[in-house]
Parts: sequence; structure tokens; C-alpha cells
Amino acid sequence: MNNTHPDEGLKRVVGVRTLAINAVNMTIGAGIFALPALVAVEIGASAFLAYIVCTVLLGLVLLCFVEVGTKITTSGGAYAYIEEAFGPLAGFLSNTIFWLGFTALANAAVANVMADNLAIFFPKLGEPVFRTLFLIAVFGGLSWLNVRGSKESTTFVNVVTLLKLIPLLLLIVFGFAHMQTENLQVTAWPSLQQLGEASLILFFAFGGGAEATLSASGEIKNPTYTIPRGFLLGVLVVFLFYLSIQLVAQGVLGDALANEKDAPLGAVASVVFGNKGLSFMAIAAAVSCFGLISGDMFVSSRVPYAAARDGLLPIFLAKIHPTFSTPYFSIILYASVSFLYAISGGFRQLAILSSASILLVYVGVIAATIRLRSRKVEGAYTNPGGLIIPVLALLATGWFLSNLALKEIIAVIIFLAFFSVVYYVMKSFQKKQ
Repeated sequence: MNNTHPDEGLKRVVGVRTLAINAVNMTIGAGIFALPALVAVEIGASAFLAYIVCTVLLGLVLLCFVEVGTKITTSGGAYAYIEEAFGPLAGFLSNTIFWLGFTALANAAVANVMADNLAIFFPKLGEPVFRTLFLIAVFGGLSWLNVRGSKESTTFVNVVTLLKLIPLLLLIVFGFAHMQTENLQVTAWPSLQQLGEASLILFFAFGGGAEATLSASGEIKNPTYTIPRGFLLGVLVVFLFYLSIQLVAQGVLGDALANEKDAPLGAVASVVFGNKGLSFMAIAAAVSCFGLISGDMFVSSRVPYAAARDGLLPIFLAKIHPTFSTPYFSIILYASVSFLYAISGGFRQLAILSSASILLVYVGVIAATIRLRSRKVEGAYTNPGGLIIPVLALLATGWFLSNLALKEIIAVIIFLAFFSVVYYVMKSFQKKQ
């Protein structure tokens, strides 16, 4: 593969604004409705420090994505970078662990959170049959929209992202009037370990979202211009949103914030908007979940297509629709897997893979950035300071990995071993064919 790979007739329709909106949408999901309380439990009013630390450390990783993303501009994102740098086995494993072990599972989890919030107003969604029909409608509808065309999908994602951000903006704006200055006073600064644990919680909320937008690189206009600007603009907006929400929640509830683990923003909204505040936030959470799923369907559904294009998955997944110019088989497969995870309930056990999976993908992308540093591409972005940023990013990722539980590490090793065997069996079968 190389950066001039003819991306099979895909239309490049994603500009700076759409890429930034996708990055915001893919990051701000269901997690923001629980984060304030989780971080407050760890370090109280000094939570803002964790947001700064996490953003700086994750920013180092994302700068590696930007650099290598402007050199390898075909669809596939992290997979394309790793495959180019280290060959087909590494590419296959990164591709599989990203969409099958991370994004599809996260998609399924978010879909169930959305159904749970809507069940407050439509109790039938708590019943298996009606929930299944609802999930069929969600994934089937988004699959149909994505097959119809990338331009239509991006327009839809832009609108949904705006709808999901409006309630959060209203909470921030009106919440400032209910903030108490004393609630923001830091009485005791956290230890390095406490700060690390809180940053780790935030890392898994920030991570795996913005960089997933590069999975649709084959549909990004003028990648060397669009990727650095759109990507980093989106990350900046996410940081400001998360930090503002945390400050408002802390300022309104004070020490009581740590006790509202189930619905901290609902508790804030009850103070700001009265009795209907909790229902307001339930609707906002459902819209936010739907926005994340719709954005993920657009970008992550291109990952199986990219692997098939390079001979790592069955070739039919690389077919482009003759009318709509979209990878329709890949889209349908991804929607189907997400749907099956969502209705099985088993994804809760498999979700242990998700956090460790994205960290391994990060390590691969950072290593690919170092490996491909010498490649010259006209107009490509290169991080200043030589290898300083990639090395610091590698240290940051290693620090996050060191905080993983043993069971997560074991689960990932089993996953990698199993799919390594699958890869060699598949290659052996292809040779016989």
C-alpha cells in the first residue's frame, strides 16, 4: 500500500469542518453524562487538572496520527498506517482489534445506553422483543443511509452532532448562574497516583473517538490540508466542552457531585432547570448516543473495507456500490456485527478488550510514525523536534498501559494469538485457491 493508492472510486467529500465535527461527535458520547462524578470521586475539585494532563498526553498521541495520516491518505486509518509500516500481519491484527474488539463493541454498548434512556419515556424498550426491533431500526437505518452516500451521511452526522451539543451548551450557559465559588475551591491537591488514576478514567473517554475519523481517509478532501486542521480543531472543542461540563457540575453540586455516579448531569440539570431537568438530560443522553453511533457507522464501517481492499479479508467486502460509490458490503457487515453485539448482552464480557485494544493500536500508530518519518510526501505535516513527540507519546501510552488490570492484558493476548492463527489459516487457504 502507499499514499497514492487509488481508493477504488470513493468520493472525497469530507472537509475541515466535517472532519472536526466528526471528531467532536465521535468523542462526546454517553461517557460525558457520567464522567464528572467519576473524576470527582478520585480528586474532587481538582478534577480540572486531570483534564489538562489527559489532553496533553493524548494530544501527543494524536499528533502522531496527524503526521502519519497526512502521509498515508487511503481509507483504514490506524490500520493503513500500521500495515504500511510493518506489513500485512500487523495490519490485519490492528484492523481486527480496532473494529471488532473496540469500535463495534463500544457501538453496541452505546446503543443499549440509548435504549435505556429512551425506556424512561417508552417502557416497552425494556422488553427484549421491542428493544431488538428498536436496534434493528437504528442499525438498519444508519446502514441504509451510509450505503446511499458519504455526502448524505456526513450531512446527517453534522445535524445530529449539533442536536446533541445544544443541551450540553444550555447546561453550561445556564449552569454558570447556579455555581457556588466555594464549590470550586481546592482544599487538598491530589497525589501523582490519584492524578494518574483520574487521568486514566478520562483517557478512555477521550480516546478511541477523534482518531477513528481517519478511518474514512479515502473520503477526505485534500488530506494534507484537512487532517491537521480539522482533527486538532475537533480535539480542542472536545477539551473545552469536557472541562466546562466538569466545572459547572462541580460548581453547582460541590462535594455532592461524587455521590451522583448514576446521573451526575441529571442532578445538575435538576438544580438548573427544576423537576424536568432529569428528563431533559435523559433525552440529551439518548440524542448524544445516537449521534455517536451515526458518526461511528460512517467512519468505522470503512475499516473492514480497507482490509479487504488489501487482501486481508474476503474480497467482496472491498466492493464499491456502482451508483452510490460507497463500500456497501463493508457497511452492512459492520452494522450487522454491532447489532449482534448489542442484542447478545455478551458484549459486556467482551468489552474488557476495548480499553486495552485502543492502547495497542496507539502503540502501533506511534511506532508507524517513527518508522515512516523518513518518507517525504509533498505538503504532509511533520511534527517539530524530530522524534521527541513520538517518543513522549510512546511513554505516555506505556504509562496508561501499566495501569491496566491483569485480566485486560490476558484477554488481549488471547485475542491477538487467536487472530494470528486465523490470519495464517486464511493465507494458507488463499494459497491453495
